[in-house]
Amino acid sequence: MEQKKLEDLRKDYHSRKLDKTMVKSSPIDQFKDWFKEAIEAMGSREPNAMTLATTTKNGLPSARIVLLKGVSEQGFVFYTNYHSRKGQEMEENPNVALVFFWPQLERQVRIEGRLKKLSAEASTNYFQSRPKKSQIGAHVSAQSSVIKDRSELEDAVKELEAKYKNDPVLPKPENWGGYIVQPTKMEFWQGRSSRLHDRMLYTLGKDSWTLERLAP
Repeated sequence: MEQKKLEDLRKDYHSRKLDKTMVKSSPIDQFKDWFKEAIEAMGSREPNAMTLATTTKNGLPSARIVLLKGVSEQGFVFYTNYHSRKGQEMEENPNVALVFFWPQLERQVRIEGRLKKLSAEASTNYFQSRPKKSQIGAHVSAQSSVIKDRSELEDAVKELEAKYKNDPVLPKPENWGGYIVQPTKMEFWQGRSSRLHDRMLYTLGKDSWTLERLAP
């Protein structure tokens, strides 16, 4: 793409607005309202896709898309391989950030917080609720490690399919499970015209959340 055409890519947001009088006192409740609207607007196009940003203990950042699999007053749940790059980084530094972007609604939500692992029981329950092929995939993939070619994965899948042919579920791998991100800050962003966006920031204090408007 020519540089000039790239520079000219822009969209003016004008479908909605956001004010302090319009949001809930709890950012989790506010998120649930927005997430419901995102599901209605996006359907099966993964409104639960979120960017997960992590850093090493030395502060080197990385980010990728993962899927939200639960939300409650305690926080935001997702699952992954503990030995993956993100798993190793989260072990070194449990402070993470999440970002949801819902272009159909001209909205994004930014979350900062600290995570902890879910119990083995909770992780097993979710793991065995997944499609069997997804369970097999979690077993055969040493996520983030270098492999020679795809045939390594495909051969391993065939072997496990044969091994567990008569079993409805597989055991959960020891190196796979869930995390919950316990938020300390949550920002709700609503696109507005001329880049004068609405931004509402919740910050967790000792006993409650405070709400402030941020300049765009």
